[in-house]
Amino acid sequence: MAIHKMTVYPGQEIPKDVKEEVRSAAKRPIIFDDDTPELTDEQLAQFAVLAKKQRDDRKKSVLSLRISKETLAKAKLLGRGYTGVLSRLLDMAINDKEMVKKALL
Repeated sequence: MAIHKMTVYPGQEIPKDVKEEVRSAAKRPIIFDDDTPELTDEQLAQFAVLAKKQRDDRKKSVLSLRISKETLAKAKLLGRGYTGVLSRLLDMAINDKEMVKKALL
């Protein structure tokens, strides 16, 4: 049995055969064996703690700052997700000593 992975984007059409395969799989029972035993309550609790830590590590702080109209217009030209691009640019810039030095002048 093969594992199939598919990323579906908003507005994307999903083929009927794929929809049927997913619906069919959802109706099948989960079968545990030696390779994939059922998790204990303790293991599930450990996973929950790890998942919470990962979520906390990925959390970003909200910041309000002033930027020029021209910079904002250029950023918006990047399209949807431009704030994420700005965040990554800021991350790269703050870690570049030379760029920080230039900005402080």
